[in-house]
Amino acid sequence: MIQLSQLTYYPIKGCRGFDVDSWNVARMGLEADRRLMLVTREGHFLTQREHPRLALVTPERVADSISLSAPAFDSLRFTPRSSGPTVSVDIWGSKHVQAVDQGDEAAQWFSDWLATPVRVVHFADGHVRHVNRDYAINHDDHTGFADGFPILIASEESLADLNARLEIPLPMNRFRPNIVVRGAGESFAEDTWKRIRIGAVEMAVVKPCARCVVSTTDQQTAVRAKEPLKTLATFRKQKGGAMFGQNVIPLGAGRLQVGMTVEVLE
Repeated sequence: MIQLSQLTYYPIKGCRGFDVDSWNVARMGLEADRRLMLVTREGHFLTQREHPRLALVTPERVADSISLSAPAFDSLRFTPRSSGPTVSVDIWGSKHVQAVDQGDEAAQWFSDWLATPVRVVHFADGHVRHVNRDYAINHDDHTGFADGFPILIASEESLADLNARLEIPLPMNRFRPNIVVRGAGESFAEDTWKRIRIGAVEMAVVKPCARCVVSTTDQQTAVRAKEPLKTLATFRKQKGGAMFGQNVIPLGAGRLQVGMTVEVLE
């Protein structure tokens, strides 16, 4: 039996994620997942690719606000705003994505931490950022500030296979998935899935995830090395890169809970 073994959402793109026992999911993805993002003054998105130090930032939700903390750094608490005057930002091929700037205080906090000027933005209420049409199931499939799709799923068996090939095993957080499953029976079984159901929520498994330099960043120290990309490339290389995990589009809404059965429908 395949079970949901871990649920993780990431309040701010590129920063630390939080494991939860249960969480709401909608067609846009997990609730509050990657709705906030850092951008340059020109509105270009920023992640751990450019700034590995983001891994050390803990954006903890406290009621309606977010508390920012980082090692040996003053903390800051701010209340995210998702409506009001908007600015245009870009993320990958998505241009003119409408977002709400979160003000000077949050921007200054991150600018000081990264030693470069940045702004903090929230995905604007009512705006729709469509997923790649080549992989969409419905014409209105959409996501927030995730790279390209609402949810990333991976299996514990796949990580075990990779770790068996590494000198030093790595934790799953290197790949920053939203959903981790166990009991798949064999490694990379998720590559063969097309439709799954967890609880009442059906999801389409649409595209393998090509891994980038973020996977080589220790999420506890922000130190980079060559693994796991070096080893992944020896047995998981496909057109587009070394693959680990699958991109998923929710086809409905509901609540997920760790321990739920994962049904492979197709």
